[in-house]
Amino acid sequence: MKVVIMGCGRVGGRLAGLLEANGHSVTVLDLDPYSFRRLPPGFKGTALVGNGIDQEALKKAGIEEADVFVALTQGDNRNVMAAQIAKHIFNVPRVMCRIYDPLRCDMYQTLGLEAISPTTIFAEILREKIEG
Repeated sequence: MKVVIMGCGRVGGRLAGLLEANGHSVTVLDLDPYSFRRLPPGFKGTALVGNGIDQEALKKAGIEEADVFVALTQGDNRNVMAAQIAKHIFNVPRVMCRIYDPLRCDMYQTLGLEAISPTTIFAEILREKIEG
């Protein structure tokens, strides 16, 4: 499977390493070249400096052949914009984005985006631990 990940923070770097280790073709796109230090040693995928809401940068990352696009930057707005571009302009079959704000996440899901809120997920895990 060909996967393009926008954002090489802790989650993006970890996900890239896991997918690449499982034999997938992975390209990571980030504005800051220093962020690629989060990729595991021996990472065989591609790391590109670029803006994930720029169509030319996405093309260089291989978006036109991608099976999956994941937007994992710190910005909800950038993640949504990039996900919409991947889904509606490049017709990527599976598009996911991280949205920190639970209310916005719900709204984007009703608009057809596969949005995940780590805020909601972590709160649920804590509730389960507290209630035992």
